[in-house]
Amino acid sequence: MIKNLEGTKETVYFEGNTFLLCYDNVDYEEYPIHWHTPIEILMPTEGKYTIYCAEKRYDLRVNDVLIIGPGVLHRMNADSGRRIIFQCGMTLLSTFSDFESFFSFQNALLITPEEFPDIHGDVSRLMTEIRDEYFSNSPLKNASICSKLLQILVMAGRSYAHQPDRFADIKPTKQVEYIDKFMKVCEYINAHCTEDLSLDSVAEIAGFSKFHFSRLFKEFANVPFYKYLNSRRIDYAEKLLMDPGMNVMEVASRSGFNSLSAFMRMFKIIKGCTPTEFRNLYEKK
Repeated sequence: MIKNLEGTKETVYFEGNTFLLCYDNVDYEEYPIHWHTPIEILMPTEGKYTIYCAEKRYDLRVNDVLIIGPGVLHRMNADSGRRIIFQCGMTLLSTFSDFESFFSFQNALLITPEEFPDIHGDVSRLMTEIRDEYFSNSPLKNASICSKLLQILVMAGRSYAHQPDRFADIKPTKQVEYIDKFMKVCEYINAHCTEDLSLDSVAEIAGFSKFHFSRLFKEFANVPFYKYLNSRRIDYAEKLLMDPGMNVMEVASRSGFNSLSAFMRMFKIIKGCTPTEFRNLYEKK
């Protein structure tokens, strides 16, 4: 199913003038580690499906739904069965800054009836409707698909953010306050990631001690503060690398890295290729 793979980067070509692509997939095929700029949503309709995403294993059963964020390294095992694989370009979602914030701290989200009982049934139903719309000849089918996708992402984002015990040691009465606070913290980091941010400075802005903030941030975002910050800087660097007139050292500096070697190492860790290799792949599109 991967049609355009160079290194670890998959270039997704959408059909027509849309930013939508859907497969009713029955391939018994191993998909190597790769990443792409569209989001990807998968749901088995027959059998099971094993996916490794950002070094974490997800075992999907029928009607379990996995949402994979843009730019996240993932691979799939060769499992028999049938599954919906749906991709959507971020161009469609870029006008909604809160979606960008959600994807920035969530590499992948698995929606199961155990973890998300309030929304699982609706999300799995919407995925089936997206597939049926995609392969239909109904008028306004793309608009219908987009509306269903937005419903899925809104439900997933709200349910994830307000899951019980998001902060293990915080009283339930304070949970919503802390969730709102850390959403704003993530938005601040996204907007200022190229600046000289430190754990101490962001903790002070948030109104916590460094150690308390560090623990709470990891509980909320599922990653340590500096891993989150570096991921945002690499995302920013990707956009700069698309400018052929900017050399890699300048990209590193403008993305918030103090040294070229640190930038090269972090880019390789997160993207599985060097900045130059990424630029070459982009120029071949």
